[in-house]
Amino acid sequence: MKIKHLAVLLLAILPLLVFTNIAPTGETENFSELIFNPGQLMPVDSDLKVTIGEKAPDFTLPSIGGEKISLSQYKGRKNVVISFVPAAWTPVCSDQWPGYVFARQLFEEQDAVILGITVDNIPTLYAWTRQMGEIWFPVLSDFWPHGAVADTYGVLRSDGITERALIIIDKDGIIRDILVEDINVRPPLDFIVQALTRINNKK
Repeated sequence: MKIKHLAVLLLAILPLLVFTNIAPTGETENFSELIFNPGQLMPVDSDLKVTIGEKAPDFTLPSIGGEKISLSQYKGRKNVVISFVPAAWTPVCSDQWPGYVFARQLFEEQDAVILGITVDNIPTLYAWTRQMGEIWFPVLSDFWPHGAVADTYGVLRSDGITERALIIIDKDGIIRDILVEDINVRPPLDFIVQALTRINNKK
């Protein structure tokens, strides 16, 4: 029944994520005017350093909420979706994370949390996410040492930004799925839902 409920909920949310530009409550009317378009980029420009089935490298990063967040603090408590996005104030990134706001119930039902990571500094991330409205998940800065966490996972590009990547980690701290998406494309939400469903079905 739970899987059927998730499927129904996903079908209700997907049209919003696919056919519209996300405009969550609290977003200012001129948000789109603040977005910088970098043009078409090389789809992938890095080599993964982690693999499915291995322990996810731990890290501690500052968040826009003022506290430091460690991956290990979720061990035994939550499944984790690490969402690396290339840069604040860019088009696809500015649609991707608000999409997860709409999908919050999906993550809660899968007992999962998102950790959003970019190489931008805290003031930049704070201003950017404030324009999006209410972001319910931790947003973390991998600014200094620049891109150290992204580099550990093998998703730091040669120009210093990160890939658009999703790392799915179970409650034991083991990597269960990885997607390094074309940087110009928003990753499909159903990739996350299916990966988390597989994890929870193994209980």
